[in-house]
Amino acid sequence: MNQNWFALTVQPNHERTAERGLLNRGLEAYLPTHKVKRRWSDRQKELDVVLFPGYVFCRFEKSDLMRALNAPSVRSVVGIGKTPAPVDDSEICAVKALVSSGRPILPWPYLRIGQNVRIDRGPLAELRGVVVRVKDSCRVVVSVEALGSSVAVEVDADALAPDTSLYGRN
Repeated sequence: MNQNWFALTVQPNHERTAERGLLNRGLEAYLPTHKVKRRWSDRQKELDVVLFPGYVFCRFEKSDLMRALNAPSVRSVVGIGKTPAPVDDSEICAVKALVSSGRPILPWPYLRIGQNVRIDRGPLAELRGVVVRVKDSCRVVVSVEALGSSVAVEVDADALAPDTSLYGRN
């Protein structure tokens, strides 16, 4: 019995329906959620919001792939080409630990070393560069190709966003 976790894409705003459908088919499903305070003009409310919109995790053997894909609201399995890509157990355990900690958590853009980024706020807003890590800090390296030179600046990771401009496309 070789069950792996897989990420399934689901129809927008149908994560809970997909999770119920997978559970009803006897599959292990996990939909991570977190608490968010929302304010309206007349009240404030704490809502349980999906942590990864558009995705549900499901543990199954590859032979059960069609059973998972036929669940309500499930669109596809995340993979490389047509091959489903398993999600590492340690990553699911880490997400479960974060969610169950009761501490405030929030979605964060995935930034990898070497990725082109844009600084979103602060005095360096709109600056574009490449992410590097030095010890525990995040730095953005800006290059002046005509001079064959680069400079690095330390920035808060929460001020960075993936650079999706034509100039910075990965």
